[in-house]
Amino acid sequence: MHRVGTHLLGTGIMICWTCLTKDAEIGNLPLQQISPSMGSSLFMFHPLAVTLTSSILLFSLSTRSFADDFRQTSQPIFDGKTMQGWEGNEKWFRVQDGAIVAGALKERIPHNEFLCTKKSYSDFDLRLEAKLIGDGKNAGVQFRSQRIPNDTELIGFQADIGSIKDRSIWGALYDESRRRKFLAEDANASAAATKEGWNEVRLLCQGPRIQIFINGQQTVDYIEPDKDISLSGIIGLQIHSGAPAEAWYRNIRIAELPK
Repeated sequence: MHRVGTHLLGTGIMICWTCLTKDAEIGNLPLQQISPSMGSSLFMFHPLAVTLTSSILLFSLSTRSFADDFRQTSQPIFDGKTMQGWEGNEKWFRVQDGAIVAGALKERIPHNEFLCTKKSYSDFDLRLEAKLIGDGKNAGVQFRSQRIPNDTELIGFQADIGSIKDRSIWGALYDESRRRKFLAEDANASAAATKEGWNEVRLLCQGPRIQIFINGQQTVDYIEPDKDISLSGIIGLQIHSGAPAEAWYRNIRIAELPK
């Protein structure tokens, strides 16, 4: 008998065969007859190795093609250098190291604060990277939202970032300043999807359907039942009120989808 081990090399996989008994065979050639110099060339043409390697390479190419398609069809809405196209209280927002930084590490945040796009969006595929540092554990990405006059708040949907009482809410769907509750969440999926440091957040909105993904893993698939709820609005980057904290956002791109 024999076993198969895998070694990751870039986007490809090399399948290595290890003989455990003298009577194991590769194809129709007994391993006893294989010299060291024959090993690598013989491996390349073993049917199972070729099949597995081809399948993995095809998957890798299709995944890369999917990512490339999004990059070609999407537009950056943050240039990495300025807050052009955005508006908000600059006391709580700055640009640093190619990211929008919300909040502060040396003082408490008195109110929820949002940096918002000047443009509204309806159906879209939004992708960005985010991370949280500091004592505060709450931030989020507002969408299909509006500013509340004479207030720092927004009203609308939010893809949450962070945790509440040791429960992960990364990728949970919250209704900010409206129903004021989580519309959909899966703490186990959220915890499994997130990692330390930067996490990729994806919002896919098509009509009443809202899907949220963290690092490619789906955390929410929600259908809005209320036909009076607006399905269009601005996008906002939040830092939550409370303990000193910073929410960092970068690589923000959006592809507007046909209705």
